[in-house]
Amino acid sequence: MTSYATRNFLAMTTRQQRTLFGGDPASQAPLAERMRPRSVDELVGAEGVLADSTFLGRMLRGGAVRSLILWGPPGCGKTTVARLLAERADAEFETLSAVLAGIKDLREVVARAEQRQQREGRATILFVDEIHRFNKAQQDAFLPHVEAGTVVLVGATTENPSFEVIGPLLSRCRVVVLEPLSIDALERLVDRALSDRDRGLGTMGLAIEPDARRFIADSARGDARAALGALEASADLARETSAKAITLAIAEQGVQRKALLYDNAGEEHYNVISAFIKSMRGGDADAAVYWLARMLEAGEEPLFIARRMVIFASEDVGLADPNALPLAIAVKEAVHFIGLPEARINLVHGAAYLALAPKSNAAYAALGEASAEVKRSGALPVPKHLRNAPTGLMRELGYGRGYVYPHGHEQEAAGQSYLPAVLSGRKFLKKP
Repeated sequence: MTSYATRNFLAMTTRQQRTLFGGDPASQAPLAERMRPRSVDELVGAEGVLADSTFLGRMLRGGAVRSLILWGPPGCGKTTVARLLAERADAEFETLSAVLAGIKDLREVVARAEQRQQREGRATILFVDEIHRFNKAQQDAFLPHVEAGTVVLVGATTENPSFEVIGPLLSRCRVVVLEPLSIDALERLVDRALSDRDRGLGTMGLAIEPDARRFIADSARGDARAALGALEASADLARETSAKAITLAIAEQGVQRKALLYDNAGEEHYNVISAFIKSMRGGDADAAVYWLARMLEAGEEPLFIARRMVIFASEDVGLADPNALPLAIAVKEAVHFIGLPEARINLVHGAAYLALAPKSNAAYAALGEASAEVKRSGALPVPKHLRNAPTGLMRELGYGRGYVYPHGHEQEAAGQSYLPAVLSGRKFLKKP
């Protein structure tokens, strides 16, 4: 028996399909749903992956549909592409949400697909939204059904499938990358929605000023759903004020600003922190401050940033500026003590200092070389003259014999070796 959550999700999908592919558009549906493309020709902003010569383009234009993973940010058209594939292939479109569904739901979908295949000879396209949210065991459950051809799997993910989708499943699917929509593409969508009298806002007779259109498109950050949602909100405001056109002022009120593209647990999190560190390493204080601002605006944990700066102070500045580590520690303490929003100033202080400081990775490199030597030569015995001799037996065995105490005996201690004999003279630390 289908779970309550999945029945609701499937029912919602059925209603959307009636709306999107020729049915009567429900007036209560959000504008983004009403304007979802019903044909390949209506897709905008993905011309590169939709060309006739591409894998996806050939499938959308009547070629055999194969299992694939659609990787891209929210609002780039992943769900729409999956639905169009099912329509083109005259296949049944089944949907699972990794947020709501489990293996039990998958079994039910597979059972229906097997019956459909046997009785009607029709294929089933199984669209799995947010497939990266399924764990390894759940992803493993797809393998036999994909291999047997019971279902054609179309997975959608906002995360890098190299990290989030298991290897065996990934090897059986083609990965198609969908990019965020360009500002020009989003502006075309805004104009289309404003003029469409059947599914869009055409009956309102609204115009839109160029700077308002640009603002809505820019604020959407490549997300078609966000752009159309902002347009709909702006149109409602214009109607409430009896305005004949959406002005910049109306658009600014209508736009519900989304957080910058940044997921604290996802790939973009690592991309931005990587850009921040590499900007400091390269001595570009302006870029370092920019990436820092990106993280702060996106809600990154400030102590996480401070910890990365403490590591950087030793790893990349190191001996070239001994003050870098105390300063980074001070920034960390200031962030902990003060908190946001004032601690932003402490963070930018530290980021600018570390970016402009002279750089040396000598200490970090020395650790790497020493670690490699330890792995290569194993646990070499500590030279006897360096061993403590707290007991008479140890002294009889020669522990501590020949050790020269450097204080007051500098000349005698100068020739003393502190490494195992086989490594005598070995240099790990290069001059910074």
